[in-house]
Amino acid sequence: MSSKGDLVAVTGATGFVGQAVLLSAGRHHIDVRALTRRKQRLRGGVEWTLGDLADKDALKRLMEGASAVIHIAGVVNTPDPAGFEEGNVQGTLRVIEAAHEMGVGRMIHVSSLAAREPQLSIYGASKLRGERLVRASGLDWTVVRPPAVFGPRDTEMLELFRLARRGIVPLPPPGRLSVIHVADLAELLLALLPSSEEATHQVFEPDDGEPGGWTHVRLAQAIGAAANAGTGREKPIRPLSLSPRMVGLAARADRLFRGSKAKLTPDRARYICHPDWTVGEGAQPPRSLWHPRIDTREGLHATAAWYREAGWLK
Repeated sequence: MSSKGDLVAVTGATGFVGQAVLLSAGRHHIDVRALTRRKQRLRGGVEWTLGDLADKDALKRLMEGASAVIHIAGVVNTPDPAGFEEGNVQGTLRVIEAAHEMGVGRMIHVSSLAAREPQLSIYGASKLRGERLVRASGLDWTVVRPPAVFGPRDTEMLELFRLARRGIVPLPPPGRLSVIHVADLAELLLALLPSSEEATHQVFEPDDGEPGGWTHVRLAQAIGAAANAGTGREKPIRPLSLSPRMVGLAARADRLFRGSKAKLTPDRARYICHPDWTVGEGAQPPRSLWHPRIDTREGLHATAAWYREAGWLK
């Protein structure tokens, strides 16, 4: 963990994972300078820097005096494939260049499990290219490839919770996946800040510790139990496994109805149909550095409660 008084630069701080990192940093009394596209409210322990990954001057201001950078910002979904190149490749390159220019030697780079199978999606290929830039950067780097991340403020899994309230959850073809609570992921990113032999020049794939991960059906059932707890509708949900062709048709329909705001793009449809998104054997971070603390079933219930309180789940 970074010592008190050190300054950590963070990109993507206003996003789902970034917000969790700021909360965690506050608990550990770690000072943060965070990149933001728009003006933010004052927050203890956080200094905001206006700009984005395309703004080289803003990135240099972000890095000035920092001991390390946690690079979270990136593009997960875009109607234009060029957006992946700009956000995940060129944006990462600019972060590396700014780190060199401002004398920041340590970089924690948040990638994705999708980088493990780059042939499946433009997104995954772009995340792998970003990783390769980091590995060749000459910095003291660590790459983290999270699996599916859930928790309060997440908008990606929110739709599964909403569908579970209706009793039927459409799923990709049968397969397995790993998951991690956002608070556990945030704790890992901060735990990796100090340079160490265990962490330097390593690629880690963290998860919730569930042996073998989760089948799609088991995870959907757990989400259903969380989404419907205390509503009087605690009957089991009906998971519905779709064929790859049906998932592709669903992606076209999503694009037709929601346009550029579609969540299920054809690119995403290709990689969610892959049968194994569990973390690699032996790829988890050393337990001496970090281990997950949040039970996934409990975390899902807490997430559903947060959604209800925020008015996102009715």
